[in-house]
Parts: sequence; structure tokens; C-alpha cells
Amino acid sequence: MQPVPLSNLIGKTAMQLAQGRRWPALLAALLCGAIAALGQAPLGWWHISLLGFACLMGLYHGAPTSRRAALIGWAGGTGYFLVALNWLVEPFLVDVARHGWMAPFALGFMSAGLALFWGASFALARRAGGSALGFISAITLAEALRGWLFTGFPWAQPGHIWIGTPLMPLAAYVGALGLIIVTFCVAVLVWRALCGRYWYAGAVAGLIAALYIVAGLGTPAGPLAGDAPTVRLIQPNAAQHEKWDPEMIPVFFQRQVNYTQALPTPDLIVWPETAIPTLLNYAGDVMDVISAAAGDTPVVFGAQRWEGQRLHNSMAVLNGLGEVTHVYDKHHLVPFGEYLPFGNVLKRFGLRGLAAEDGNGYSSGPGPQLLDLGALGKALPLICYEGVFSRDVAGMPERADFILLITNDAWFGQNSGPYQHLAQARLRSVEQGLPTIRVANTGVSAMIDAQGHLTAALSLGTAGYLDARLPAALPATLYSKTGDLPLLVLLFLVFGGVLVTSRRHVPLSD
Repeated sequence: MQPVPLSNLIGKTAMQLAQGRRWPALLAALLCGAIAALGQAPLGWWHISLLGFACLMGLYHGAPTSRRAALIGWAGGTGYFLVALNWLVEPFLVDVARHGWMAPFALGFMSAGLALFWGASFALARRAGGSALGFISAITLAEALRGWLFTGFPWAQPGHIWIGTPLMPLAAYVGALGLIIVTFCVAVLVWRALCGRYWYAGAVAGLIAALYIVAGLGTPAGPLAGDAPTVRLIQPNAAQHEKWDPEMIPVFFQRQVNYTQALPTPDLIVWPETAIPTLLNYAGDVMDVISAAAGDTPVVFGAQRWEGQRLHNSMAVLNGLGEVTHVYDKHHLVPFGEYLPFGNVLKRFGLRGLAAEDGNGYSSGPGPQLLDLGALGKALPLICYEGVFSRDVAGMPERADFILLITNDAWFGQNSGPYQHLAQARLRSVEQGLPTIRVANTGVSAMIDAQGHLTAALSLGTAGYLDARLPAALPATLYSKTGDLPLLVLLFLVFGGVLVTSRRHVPLSD
């Protein structure tokens, strides 16, 4: 009796599970989704991730009905997000007595809710005939919708598995959505190889090699110029449960002051999000201390401020004369974190955003803008969550010279969250061809060049400062000129064409 090759066994098992009883099929999909999430930072096991996606597609292919396909997509998405977004429990553990009970519910409901996008795409693709083309376009459109609906949450997209790999430069042409297409194109070929069509394994290698060649066609970043401006990244490492402790506030503030006055003098000093303990409106004494420490060097720092009855999460620029020359207000806020819809009403029931000060929490700023930092050039300011959104970066009024991102990743703990946030900052640099200065309260603070490489970094969970040269910008990328619109139009046309022309189910393994 001939032994069954392992690849054939995996393929046949997936088909049998999908066509059998419901619960074994859903459990298998949950497991495949969880495996697929292992390609996200900090693990970055993209090879394993592709196997998980391929097996999940096998379950989808074997589903006898659109309803079963939807359930498989939902279960696979739930497993994926449970693993990829496990850091979501961390903000609720900052004040365990008050919020700790919410942690498992927040992760569970968030994962199951986001998975609905996958379930819907699986069902629609199945109704459109089940072709590989229909599936890839449907799941990519679902991920695009996830990034927009209810202010959007494009975290841990399947295409993020390529961040830090030789294929990351493809984002300069096609953005994050294009990387999702690459992910599922490769996963289709892997699945077909698992179904016994072994030449598809060679097709996988050929496709990745071709993409690698295309990715390398862009302009290289080149070495850092010896006369490039020096930027000091300040990382005080204030744990979130201690950040606003009256006894620890002066410790963290003095730590930043000490790092600021260290020699030699840089060209720019950057403190993280909400770095000062006083509202900007009443921070005259605090700014005097910062200015005395910085001397003639400008300082960028995060602060909270009132404007009338509105509270803002802001970034301010303090010049060498101790004057605030620019203020940027964060405009893309975290729902249920920085603000709560109908917050003044819900406050009566003890509910408020985790980072909100009162009632509705923070108010949104007017939108993207540039900060003119003189000899350093024009910076696109981003605060924390805004670095997750390609559209927030693409919305700059004119092309910047670099991206300036400050954040407080203490909310995300010490495991996966801060690394995933860093990875997305790298992707923004690639998409725009711009270097990024990233300064995080607890890390990872880093200088990122225009191709997404870390040229210098401070480790997560450490206090310190780092002087790093600011890399040069590259010419405007194709993606920076077009954004996601051409790709979205193409995906709609492809899925529409598949839907119209489908007359019968076209197996993925054909």
C-alpha cells in the first residue's frame, strides 16, 4: 500500500473536516486562523502563517454551502484575531480593580466582531463561484472595509506578515492592501500544492522570487550622510500604572530633563506622547525647565491641553527661546479608549474611555498638518494610533520631509502590541518613501529610514536616550501618489466580473 504524502493528507483532511460535522470544522478553522496569526510581530513566522492561511482556504473550498463557508471564515478570523490582538487585554490590566474584569470580554468580543468581516467575505466569495480570484478580491475588500468602518481598525492585517522581509518594499507600489493580495496569492498556491499538485510548490518559490526582484527595483535608501541632522529620542519608560502616580511623576519628568541636557547637543530633541505632567495651558514653569535643559535646541513633546471646553491630546514644539511655536492636536482618536460615544451619558453608569480624562474624553483636532522645523525640514506629526492608518499619512497637505510619530505604548504591555505598532510605522515609511522618527514612552523608540529599516533603536522596557542621524527621504513612491483608490477600483471590478460570469463552482484546487 502506497503511503499517503503528508501534503496530500493535510489537503484531504481539510476537505473532509469542512464537509463533515459543523463543530469539528469550526474548531479546525479556529486553529488555522490562530496559526496564520504567527506571522505578525514579534514572531514574524510568515512561513507558518502562509500554511495557516492555506489550510483555512482549504476548509473554505470544502464548505458545502455559503453558510458553512461564512462560519468557517468567522471561526478562522476569530482564531486569527485572538492570537494577533492578544495585547488588547493589557490596557484593562493597568487598573485591574476597575477594568480587569473586562479584559477577556474585550479580547473575545473584539476578535469575534472583526472576524465577521472574514465570514462575510468567505460567504460572498462562495456565492460568486468559489474561485481563487473571487476569494482573494473578497477578503482584501473585507480588510479594506475593516480599516474604514467605525473609524477603522486596520491592525494585524494579513499583509503585515511581510514587514521586515525582502518583500516589504512592495508597499511602495501597492500599499498595505497590495500586501494582503500577495499573501493570499501565495496561500492559494500553497493550498494547491497541499492538494497534491506539487508543481505549485515551485510556483510559490517562483512568485516570491519575482516579487523579490520587483521589490528591489526601487531607489535604495543609501548610506546616512555625515552632515544629516541629529535627533535625540527620549524614552523615560514610565509604566502606565505609575505614569500619573504623584510620587513617580517628578521621577519620570526629571529623567527626561536629564536626558535632554546630555552632551553633545543634537539638532532636535523629541519626548513621547503626554510627556509632561501638566496641561499645556498651565505649563509655563515646566517649559522653562525643559528650555533650560535643551538650550538652543528645539524640543518636541506630547501634552494634554484645553481649548475652551475641549480637551486635546497634542504635540507641541518648543523653540530655542522657550516659546511654543507649533501645536498639533491628534485627530484620529481611539474609540472607547480616548473618547466614548455619548460619554457624558455613559459616565453616569461608570463607563468612560480608558485614557479619557472626563465625560466624552478627548476631542479631535482639525486633521493632518505639517510642522515646519526649520533646517530639519517639514514634519508630518502623528500621535500613537494615527500611525496605524495609511490614509492619515497620505492625507498630509503637501509632501513632508519626514514623519514624526510620538506614542505611549505602555498601554500595550511588554509583549506583542508595541512590536506590532512599530512594524506598522515601518510600513508607513515604505509606503511614502519617508523616514520616520518614532519616540515611545516605554519603547520601541526608533529611527526608521525611507525603506522601513531601523537605523537605530532603544529596546522595549528600557529608560534612556538615543542620538540618531535623520535619514534622507526618497522620491515620492507610486503609492504616495495614488493611494488605495486604483487598487480598490480594480478589486471591485474583479469581484464584480467574477460574480457576473460565475455559472458554476470553480475549485481552488483546479
